[in-house]
Amino acid sequence: MTTRVRFAPSPTGFLHVGGARTALYNYLHARVTGGTFVLRIEDTDAERSTEDSMQAILAGLRWLGLTWDEGPGVGGDHGPYFQSQRRAFYDAYARRLESVGHAYPCFCSSTELEQRRSEQLARGEDPRYDGRCRALSAAERAARVSAGGRPALRFALPSAQEVAWDDVVRERIAFQSEVLDDFVLVRSDGLPTYNFACVVDDIEMRITHVIRGDDHISNTPRQLLLYRALGAEPPVFAHASMILGPDGKRLSKRHGATSVEAFGELGILPEGMVNFLALLGWALDGKTELFTLAELERVFQLERVNPNPAVFDTQKLEWVNAQHLKRLAEPDRVQRVIGYLAAHGHDLSGRGEDWRTMFVRTLGDRVRTLADAADVGAFVLVESPAMESEAWLELLAKPAADARLVALAERVAGDPQWSLASLEAATRSLAAELGLKPGEIIAPARVALTGRKAAPGIFEVMWLLGRERVQARLAAAAERWRAESPLAAGA
Repeated sequence: MTTRVRFAPSPTGFLHVGGARTALYNYLHARVTGGTFVLRIEDTDAERSTEDSMQAILAGLRWLGLTWDEGPGVGGDHGPYFQSQRRAFYDAYARRLESVGHAYPCFCSSTELEQRRSEQLARGEDPRYDGRCRALSAAERAARVSAGGRPALRFALPSAQEVAWDDVVRERIAFQSEVLDDFVLVRSDGLPTYNFACVVDDIEMRITHVIRGDDHISNTPRQLLLYRALGAEPPVFAHASMILGPDGKRLSKRHGATSVEAFGELGILPEGMVNFLALLGWALDGKTELFTLAELERVFQLERVNPNPAVFDTQKLEWVNAQHLKRLAEPDRVQRVIGYLAAHGHDLSGRGEDWRTMFVRTLGDRVRTLADAADVGAFVLVESPAMESEAWLELLAKPAADARLVALAERVAGDPQWSLASLEAATRSLAAELGLKPGEIIAPARVALTGRKAAPGIFEVMWLLGRERVQARLAAAAERWRAESPLAAGA
């Protein structure tokens, strides 16, 4: 049988990390088995579902590179792919279940149900529906409908049955039917509940594997009972572990970005995000950690998903992202860094291609995310980069720092080539003439030009800044040193 999996988000928000990982695992299982990845939009919650949310989810999937084989914008043989357009299927299945005694109308109001729930809790009982409408005769039901009653439809729970399945991730899981109640299939407004709609859709769409988060484990016995009542073969279930924040609590928006695309705004590459999401509960061999999406499509194994909770470690995400940034071919890396900076207020399109390439090359491994480029490259992106207090205090304590800065400014002013090699030669020859080590020139120059003790290579910095800015910054730092250093003449 051909594998068919589905990702079925509710369009009530963004594509968050947990949903993105679920989508990725479904996508990868489809690709590695030569199957079909279906995208279904579960939009029966009309009050909370929005077009903006749906578009955000689709954009998030596209950003990750997860293309669906059937679904919105693609079509397929098992549509429509919006639950709001599938009402006829739910109505037909509901009539079918009711006609054979597996479902019955319930006329209990929400007020009545809440009162009974409160009474059960007060008695120390687990709240559940007491089944009173199940015993109504056909005549009693007809009379209530005639009186204007709008019933919900409940599932007639079979008694004393074990509901069990062999979960791909968690092995054998079993429930006794007594822990459940006659759950609602169709609300009084005619809309299906989640458990009913997803079973109908999974049957109609020929879904063979349901891969989802472990928060759905409690739904599975109800769904299996529906499959039995409908005489349908249930899919294989695989429940991935929950994702925890670094504090050990369930991952939520308080831990940072609320959507996967928001991580893109923070400078994470889609390649890095996909790789990191895959590792949140799955491993190939315990050693290999870096994968492209194409590589994951070849090696992913659903059986290797771990049932233990996964921790969302931001430092690990940034490390993975940095590795993918290094792997990019230089033209691609330059394009992404420059594009990110342009989108965040630093338009470098007026610079030449050689300059942009040198700029990104100079940032080097200091850039773990695209956002780091704005910080590491601040020396050239802003006219007056902030001066680190510690770096400046150390410079103030260096004897004759002003004279060295002025001498360097004068030396490079006459450099006709303005190349990395010529700037290095000029700096080293100056140090030799002054009887200094090159570092005694380079260290104060680094602070003067970048405002930091730790910065990219000094000659690359000078080349990128250009002659005028180098001279101006060296002179300004020398003047400030004379005004503030206790070592200055006359201090």
